[in-house]
This record gives sequence, C-alpha cells and structure tokens, in this order.
Amino acid sequence: MQRTLIRELGSKSGETVRVCGWLETLRDQKRMQFLIVRDHTGSAQVIHEKSANAELAAIIDSLTSESAVEITGKVVLNPVVKLGGLEVMVESVSVVSKADALLPLGESPSIETRLDWRFMDLRTPENLFIFKIQTAAEHAMRSFWKSEGFIEIHSPKFMGSASESGAELFEVKYFDRKAYLAQSPQFYKQMAMAAGFDRVFEVGPVFRANPSFTSRHDTEFTSVDVEISWVDSHKDVMQFEEYWLRHVLQAVKTEYGEEIKVAFGTEIVVPEIPFPRVTMAEAYEILEQMGHRIERGEKGDLDPEGERLLCQHFQEKTGHEFVFVTEYPSVVRPFYHMRPEGKPNLTKSYDLLWKGLEVTTGAQREHRYDILMEQAKEKGLSLEPIQYYLDFFRYGCPPHGGYGFGLTRMLMVMLGTKSVREVTYLYRGVNRLTP
Repeated sequence: MQRTLIRELGSKSGETVRVCGWLETLRDQKRMQFLIVRDHTGSAQVIHEKSANAELAAIIDSLTSESAVEITGKVVLNPVVKLGGLEVMVESVSVVSKADALLPLGESPSIETRLDWRFMDLRTPENLFIFKIQTAAEHAMRSFWKSEGFIEIHSPKFMGSASESGAELFEVKYFDRKAYLAQSPQFYKQMAMAAGFDRVFEVGPVFRANPSFTSRHDTEFTSVDVEISWVDSHKDVMQFEEYWLRHVLQAVKTEYGEEIKVAFGTEIVVPEIPFPRVTMAEAYEILEQMGHRIERGEKGDLDPEGERLLCQHFQEKTGHEFVFVTEYPSVVRPFYHMRPEGKPNLTKSYDLLWKGLEVTTGAQREHRYDILMEQAKEKGLSLEPIQYYLDFFRYGCPPHGGYGFGLTRMLMVMLGTKSVREVTYLYRGVNRLTP
C-alpha cells in the first residue's frame, strides 16, 4: 500500500491508509491505546481498542517513544480530536526501528547537548520548520536572480592563497604542498566579471578560522554571494540588494508569515525601499549623541553595541529595521575595495545592519590593474601568490561590485533566535567538529 502523508489524511475519510513516521507519545489506558505519530508534515492520533486484538495491543504496549513505525488503519473524522479533527483506527503496526527507551534529550537540554544529538533535536516540528523557511528563502533568492538574468557559479573551496585576511585561514595539506579553505568566493566572482558573465551568484560554504565564541560566529557557514558588472558605484549594489531582500522577505511572509508569528513570536516585516543610509562618520556622530563613544584609532569600525544602537536609532526615527552604513575606512577593508576619487582613506563599500546585527558586506571593486596592485602593496601583500587574481584585470574588466550575505545570520535575525547554532543544520565552531 502506498504511503499517505499525515497532511493528506483529511481527504482520506473512510479509507484505509498506511502512515509512516515516529511515535511521539503513547497513552496505554485500561480499554484503549492512544498513539501520536509524527512525520515531516504533521502529527496524527492513532487509536486501538485492546479487546479487538490482544496481540496488536501487546505490540503497541512494547513501543518506545521516537521509534520508527508503519501503521495501517482506517481514517475516521472526529471533531473532538485536536490534531486535524480525525484519527486513525489502527489495523496493524510494524516496528521498523525501535528507539532506545532512554532518550538522550530531556525536557530542557542545553544547546550543546542538542548539538551533540542534532539528529534527534531536528525531529521537533519547530526545528524542522526553520529549514522549511530556509528553503523558501533560498527559492525566493534564486527566482529573483533568475528574473534578473544572473548566472549561478560554483567556485572551488581549495585555494593556493588567501582571498581575504590571512589571519582567518584554515591551512590544509594538499598533496605535496599547502592549500587553504576558501574564506569567500570573492576572487572567483570577480573572475566571472572579467569572463563576461555580467551577473553571478553563488550559495555555498565558506570557512573562517575565527576563534570566536559569540552567538553570531561559526567556522563554517553558508555564504550567499552576488557580483554585478557595469556598476557606477557601490550605491548600485546597495539598490540591488534592497530590492532583492524585499522580494525574499515578501516571499517568506506570504508562505509562512502567520506560522512564524506563532512558532517564534516574531513578525516578518517587508521593508520599504530605499533603506536608510548613513556614512561611517555620521554613524559615529549619532552614536556619540546617544552616549556611546567608539575609540576609532586604527580600526575605524563599529562594535556590536554600536550596531545595535544605530539600528535602534533608525527604527525609532524611520520605523525601518535596516540601515546601510557606507564609506568604511580603507584601513579596515580589503585591498580590492575601490576608493573614492580624492579620498584614499575611504572605500566605496558598505555594511548592511538588520535589527542590530551586520548581515552583509558589499562594495564596488577596484577593476584597474595598476591601482589594484598599488593597494595590495599598501596592505603589505606579496603579489606573487595572488598574481593569478591580478591577471583577471590585465585584459579588460568592467567596473563591478557585489556583496556577501550570511544565510544563518539571516535566519537568526529573521526568526529572532539566540544564536546561529539554532538555525544551522550542523554547526561548526572552535570546539565542535561532530557530529
């Protein structure tokens, strides 16, 4: 008999069906046995009258929570039942895989225990829902890119040299020499611009040897990357991103908005366009007026509290959850970020903050070979290891720019969870390489 998903039971009244899933709970009463069975589409109540079949009653009595079972029975409408107003009158039970009686996750497990037993943790409807939302968001991203003529690329994750700062590289043995895990697909996105692809995107893993234990950091995560040719400035990239983000959030809200409100207590807000924009210099002034002073020194960046307060300011002033911070100092940006004419200490770059957290870094790139070389030297980089990259710009390259967006950060902020650990399928951090 073909399997029937639990979400389909409502259309099967009076029919005999085969349901496959996990035993969530069992109530074994004097005359009746009540089972709650769950699959990825929902939960259903299954009932059995003990006197009808003593052998079957014994099988049900021996079941343990979270055992994988196949149940055959007749669907009966019963408006009293909270789970869909129906129940399945069991005819047979097959124990596909019996679970150990003592489950590893208690009622309130720590996040580390949950990660140790992630496959069990992910069985909960709430956690499964996170990845349904992720799927909807990625589908919306791709549909928007496709409508805008983008090409999808898959860049290599083994690299012979750094694509960003050398401080966050994972070094690996690559046959008879060293290689590094890619910190981003940046160089290869730009290669696509030099190759004439015009507009590209990539959704793939990146690796950062960052010894951080914060709620927003991980050592491997999924990066969403975009690069666009023939831009006039980083403002073109910002404009594209805000239209893209509005489309994605609208799609998620349309499909799951009400369910997200119930499950996570947060509402998906589809943003108005344009997003607020503020230069780094202006951001410092606003923060100082709010009583938060950042020691600029050589860093010239925002701290986490500064990001939070700046978003709070624009939320109160404009009602907007997003804010672009532009004109980052060149000292804190990579060598390939373009600098404004006559302002060598600044860059045509930006960060996008959302509800107090940085979710994007974007910029117009430097596409002029001579200037790119000079900026690399200024950063103290040896040109030989990145000569293959510099060669991209020797034979005609259009002005271009793009951005990188962390998928797990997006989900964390969107759903209001406490950590990227909760929205990552399998988290990797400083102290975690398993499961």
